[in-house]
Amino acid sequence: RSTLRKTLAFGFTIACLASSANAQQKATIGRLEFDAIPSPEVQIGKAKSFKPKDWLEVEAEITIPPLNAEQNKTGFVDSVTVKWYVAVKNPDGKGVFKLAKDVVHVNVPVNEAVYSSVYLSPNTLKRLTGQDRAAKGAVEVVGLEVLVNGVKIGEGTSKMKEGWWNAGSLSDQSSKFPLLNKNETPFKMLWWDRYAEIEEKR
Repeated sequence: RSTLRKTLAFGFTIACLASSANAQQKATIGRLEFDAIPSPEVQIGKAKSFKPKDWLEVEAEITIPPLNAEQNKTGFVDSVTVKWYVAVKNPDGKGVFKLAKDVVHVNVPVNEAVYSSVYLSPNTLKRLTGQDRAAKGAVEVVGLEVLVNGVKIGEGTSKMKEGWWNAGSLSDQSSKFPLLNKNETPFKMLWWDRYAEIEEKR
């Protein structure tokens, strides 16, 4: 019994130490930034005249630590999910509502700063604000959660307290006013090495 008790105690100690070590592994999230950027003008032989409209870009710098021995050895995390939340003013003038988008990044390097982003298209912005130019004032607050294998390893917000997106009073209007990942915009091929690679749906 004494030997069994010691063995169980040793195993419990190791488990606690492992749990403590895992708990300390958190993603580092930089400041959440949002800004208006015009549609890119790309010439392909025959020029067509148009006036570029504004998109609203939201991005954050994220650094993922290795969470296990395999990731430490390879230097990469297979998949990282960034859950984005954007609270915007209701165009009817009645409070705010929430927009949400999950972006799955693959082959994410560890201990290296990469960026994740989401976008509001010119038409969505005009529907929200009534203006052709992006109005950053339409955005109340931006937040995100970072998950690896379904486990949250970090979260951040531009203001307010983290977790504001869980408020039951916030109506989710993502289907009406969709957020887009970078690959769903004209910016897909721009600044490639700045952003974490996005999983392509097959």
